[in-house]
Amino acid sequence: MASNYNRKSDSSASRRPRGSAASSRSRSGRSDYQVIPGGRAASSSRAPRSGRSARNGYDSVRVGDVARSERMMRAQERSRAFVLRIGAVAAVIAVIMVAFFILRSSSVFSIDQVSVVGVEHLTADDMAKLANVPAGSTLLDVDTAAIEERVRRNAWVAGVSVSRKFPHTLEISVTERTVSAVVEVPSTDAKSIKQWAISSDHIWLMPIPEKGSAGASTTSSKVYEDADAALHITDVPFGTKAEIGQKCTDSNVLNALDIVGGMTTELAGKVKTVSAAGEEETTLILDDGIEIAFGKAEGIRDKERVVLKIIEENKGKVSYINVRSVSNPTWRALS
Repeated sequence: MASNYNRKSDSSASRRPRGSAASSRSRSGRSDYQVIPGGRAASSSRAPRSGRSARNGYDSVRVGDVARSERMMRAQERSRAFVLRIGAVAAVIAVIMVAFFILRSSSVFSIDQVSVVGVEHLTADDMAKLANVPAGSTLLDVDTAAIEERVRRNAWVAGVSVSRKFPHTLEISVTERTVSAVVEVPSTDAKSIKQWAISSDHIWLMPIPEKGSAGASTTSSKVYEDADAALHITDVPFGTKAEIGQKCTDSNVLNALDIVGGMTTELAGKVKTVSAAGEEETTLILDDGIEIAFGKAEGIRDKERVVLKIIEENKGKVSYINVRSVSNPTWRALS
């Protein structure tokens, strides 16, 4: 029976239709086809088309791809905006440059006035020669650095700045040196003495012309005003050299200046003349005629204190004080 049953099964199997689902079963037991809603059959081994959903037929994109695409689009937009901004800035700069070169040589900003600020010892003629602003210059093409350099060469000038005041004014602002003392310097032939103005930073400013001379007519009155009020240094040894704009190197003159400059009491205001025949021989003459043998510019405060004490204790009696040796001062009364 068993044998007949098997043959029957084989026989029935051979009679089944070729195209049936049962005959399409693979050796592995898996079906090559499957039934999907709608009655259509699709191969289970065939992969869905790229970008298509096997279930609904719509394009499918990964979330990461969308974000990456959006970032790329934003980057491209930023890049285009940046390029546009650069182009706009370049265009503006080009317009400004063209306008500058057109206006530079035109008379729109011509220099019609040169204003000088801070000058007392230099005359208007002095400043005109020093500045030497080229005729026909405009505020756009004038070389302010060159003007500053020319003005700075003058011994009176400690500092200078040149600025443009649109539309037509060039302003020169000067900081002048002040007269610290007037030094009596012997001429090279020792036959005459010239009065030299020297600044607080020890620069030789100028030889002061005698009043009423031809040179005095071209010298600022402020020079004479300051010279009359300044400290006078006399008895400078022959051979002392003074040159306009150069720093003083004479030890006798410097010693005298250091003494008065180093005082911190009312005594400094009383000193009118300093005899500078030598450092050890340096002598101060006060406005009331008292002579003080001061010596070197050492122990200035102690020497001041001793001098003031002697004058205070002997009012109206002192004609001479010697403080070269501050530990052993001496003084002499009026005769």
